[in-house]
Amino acid sequence: MASASSQTPRPQLSTFADLLAIPAEQRFHEVLDGEVVAKLMPSGRHGLTQNRMGRLLDPFDRKANGPARPGGWWFLSEVEIELARHQVVRPDLAGWRRDRMPVVPEDYPLRLRPDWVCEVLTDGQGRRRDGIQKRRIYADHEVPHYWIVDTERRQLTVLRLSERGYVEVLEAGAAERVRAEPFDSLELPVGVLFGEDTD
Repeated sequence: MASASSQTPRPQLSTFADLLAIPAEQRFHEVLDGEVVAKLMPSGRHGLTQNRMGRLLDPFDRKANGPARPGGWWFLSEVEIELARHQVVRPDLAGWRRDRMPVVPEDYPLRLRPDWVCEVLTDGQGRRRDGIQKRRIYADHEVPHYWIVDTERRQLTVLRLSERGYVEVLEAGAAERVRAEPFDSLELPVGVLFGEDTD
């Protein structure tokens, strides 16, 4: 039997402190399953889609004020959220219901799990990370709604948390207009996410 000193040491799991060790101007990382992972630098296509998503959801990003402005949410982009000691995510967009988070906290990182997250995919690496690894992480930490926007396939996938993880409740292409939970009080034109204009 090998002695404790001769056994291969277990790798030390990273935490938010390891992110802070990265110079601020280079800190575009997450801690996923205890590993510091660099996020891909966003392309123009990624930035367009992320910006358009925020604009589509603008009627929800305020106090409630009638059918055209249902309100009730805060949306933040590219903020670090510590879901657990070894899970620090930086979703492209995240949303919190105002009844759970009445004001946007000053905390860094945020520690209140979101009610909705959205990741924008632009390549195969992101598809594997966001579609498999982060999907599991978000489900493990009970994020109720997860949207994935695939810019190559021009597709929106809407997932809802269930007892067995996420279930797909909607998949829509650019030509469709949809009511997608949890923002189903308004119809959203999916093509806008990919640079199309509605008028």
